[in-house]
Amino acid sequence: MPLPQNPAEEAAYAELLAWQKQMQRPPSRLARFTRRMQLRLNGLLPERVHQAITGTIRQLVRGVLFGSTHLTRRPLAAASLAAREAAVRDHLRDYRLMATAEGAVTGAGGFLLGLADFPLLLGLKLKLLFDVAACYGHDVRDYPERLYLLHVFQLAFSSQHTRNETYYRLAHWDAYRHTLPAEAADFDWRTFQQEYRDYIDLAKMAQLVPVIGAAVGAVANYQLLQQLGTTAMNCYRLRYFAGPAAAALPASPAPVRAG
Repeated sequence: MPLPQNPAEEAAYAELLAWQKQMQRPPSRLARFTRRMQLRLNGLLPERVHQAITGTIRQLVRGVLFGSTHLTRRPLAAASLAAREAAVRDHLRDYRLMATAEGAVTGAGGFLLGLADFPLLLGLKLKLLFDVAACYGHDVRDYPERLYLLHVFQLAFSSQHTRNETYYRLAHWDAYRHTLPAEAADFDWRTFQQEYRDYIDLAKMAQLVPVIGAAVGAVANYQLLQQLGTTAMNCYRLRYFAGPAAAALPASPAPVRAG
């Protein structure tokens, strides 16, 4: 595809290039310190706890993402980028409202109801990704497209260390897709759940606190949906501008120091 030909595409392309730079930044000192602390805390948990959490998240995500096709919309065909992104923003607005209301209700309901927020919010996030993919013309009934959504989700909710690696896979998706696991069960669910849990722990733990829980839940859910929507839009822009955007990518992922 040629370079952007109209103001709407030029604006989207400029946002994409800025986002690409953000995704390729090396982890800051604070990010590296936080990651070390999270790894230590995770190391204190018994293996059976890790297995239980991994199994729960795996079943929740697979149930929505791979379990059925009736949740999928038909891909939007023969539409301009501006029309596609207008539809995405409409969906994102609706999902933000639902997530904000859900966070306020569960946050106001105390500890037990607050725990219900996790699967409810996870479901909203995954359904948002279905709608975004359809708006950009991709059929998520195809297995590789669902794995793409899984990587988009991981990119949105992970540390900068893992984000660099996940971004590189998405930026070179046509090459990487040939190495995808044949079955969803073979996906690295352990890393997926740890990154997601570590990312949202601080924001969501405060939601369980009486009095402030409702306000915290509403704000946190709004921001988490916005983060996912922004990430998804730029990932699909990356595919839309496949030729020009690929030319702006480095030949290899940015060096990242472990820990």
